[in-house]
Amino acid sequence: MSGHEHDKHQHGHGHSHLSDMDVRVRALETLLVDKGYVDPAALDVIIDTYENRIGPRNGARVVAKAWTDPAFREQLMADATGAIASLGFTGRQGEHMVAVENTPDLHNMVVCTLCSCYPWAVLGLPPIWYKSPPYRSRAVADPRGVLADFGVELPAGTHIRVWDSTAEIRYLVIPMRPEATAGLSEDQLADLVTRDSMIGTGLALPASGKTAVAPGATS
Repeated sequence: MSGHEHDKHQHGHGHSHLSDMDVRVRALETLLVDKGYVDPAALDVIIDTYENRIGPRNGARVVAKAWTDPAFREQLMADATGAIASLGFTGRQGEHMVAVENTPDLHNMVVCTLCSCYPWAVLGLPPIWYKSPPYRSRAVADPRGVLADFGVELPAGTHIRVWDSTAEIRYLVIPMRPEATAGLSEDQLADLVTRDSMIGTGLALPASGKTAVAPGATS
C-alpha cells in the first residue's frame, strides 16, 4: 500500500469507528427525529442527495476538466488543493488534496484504514461502506478482491496501488477517460464520472447514450 501506510499514527484522531463529527451528527439526528422536527424518510432522501448526487458532482467537474484541459491537469497533479480550489471547491476535510491518476497499467484505490477520512469538498458525504471495518481491512489485504465485489475486473497485469487517507492528506482518483468521448463537452464528461470511480472502487461510465456537442453549441 502507498501513501501513508507506515505512518498510521499520524491520523490525528482516535481509532473508534465513528469520528467526533459522525457522533455529533448522529446525536443531532436522533434528537431532531425524537422531537418530531425531522421525518426520517425525508432525511434519508436528503442524505442520499448529498451523498450520491450533489457532493460527487464537484469532483466530477474536476475530473472532466482534467480530461479536457492539459494545463489544468498538470496543475492538478502538482497541486491538487490549489487546482480544486480554483474551481471554487473548498471546505472542511478538503484542505490538503492529492490527485492520483489511473492508467492502463495502474489502478489507484483510496481507503482510510483507521476511520473515515474523506474529501467532503469534492465527493460529498462518504458512503457507509467506506467507513466499514470490512472495507478498511480488505482494501489493504485484498484490493483486487474488493474491486471484484464492486464489479470491477482489471487485467491481471494491472498494478493496484492503495492510498491511505489521513487527517493531513486526502486523495482524489482521476479515472481513465472512457473511449469514444472526444466530442463530448465538459458537462457531458462530468456525467460519466461516478463517486466510486473517484475513490477507485469503480470506473468512469461508458459514453453510450451521449451525443457530442457541436462546436460553439452549449450542452
